[in-house]
Amino acid sequence: MQQILDIEKYEELQRIFVRELVEQIRFKLAKGGVSGEELHDLTLEIAFSVASTIDDQAIIEQEGTRVHPFLAFIGDEYEIIHCGENSYAHELVSDVVKEVFNR
Repeated sequence: MQQILDIEKYEELQRIFVRELVEQIRFKLAKGGVSGEELHDLTLEIAFSVASTIDDQAIIEQEGTRVHPFLAFIGDEYEIIHCGENSYAHELVSDVVKEVFNR
């Protein structure tokens, strides 16, 4: 696989990824009986937490082994699309939640 540094494409894919996270979290919470403002708030909090972990914003360590996630995407021609640094999906969560909840 070839690595491609394509920030514009990466931003597009990252936003789609965040939207899917938000929609899946919202769906599972709603299925569990959560609704209204609580559904919105929990979706936002959980999505932000998950995205921050993916973005390597939290220290992940177990038994002395540190883990540093690096988000990349597979393109149409099996290339690896990245932005050259850590992802910043957590920065998109608030706006995406507003879109999903029509706010």
